[in-house]
Amino acid sequence: MRKQIAAFCTAWVRTARLMVGVKDYETYVARRRALNPNAPVMSHDEFVRYCQEQRLSGKSAGKCPC
Repeated sequence: MRKQIAAFCTAWVRTARLMVGVKDYETYVARRRALNPNAPVMSHDEFVRYCQEQRLSGKSAGKCPC
């Protein structure tokens, strides 16, 4: 039961973040590793900063940082 609640909370947080325009770091890392295992991966702080800059600049709304 506890694992189900934790999974629900995790899914809810991801959904809420996407609704306000914050991309999911774990999804970014998984996709980056799947596309090119040797490619550099941004740290969590770099990823958040990158997403904020992209969202606020309006240059590439909705683009993946991969």
